[in-house]
Amino acid sequence: MAGIDKNMSILIVDDYKTMLRIIRNLLKQLGFNSVDEAIDGSSALTKLRDKDFGLVISDWNMEPMSGLQLLKEVRADVKLKEIPFIMITAESKSENVIAAKEAGVSNYIVKPFNAATLKGKLSTVLGSF
Repeated sequence: MAGIDKNMSILIVDDYKTMLRIIRNLLKQLGFNSVDEAIDGSSALTKLRDKDFGLVISDWNMEPMSGLQLLKEVRADVKLKEIPFIMITAESKSENVIAAKEAGVSNYIVKPFNAATLKGKLSTVLGSF
């Protein structure tokens, strides 16, 4: 059975350091140790173009480049467009969800969330583990 490659690199993007730490810890609990982080969309794009990542988990609300803008950049890039992309948002406004879906998001998580929620979303996007 093909499951998730726990050795794949995951990029987490959030301008709030505490949130980066929380997501990193949740991923560690789930067995993922190759986690890189970026504090904004433009530095995330630079990292994505320099290294192979199996997944991006990005916050929605960031300055100067929002998670939605980052998603659009990733989907517009021939080399990056296939990377699974999970958006994290504090608001579950339907227009946000629709905008993210139209931009090609793989899935989204509404804050606050726990390891079980994260695992469920990862399973949906990447396959069971």
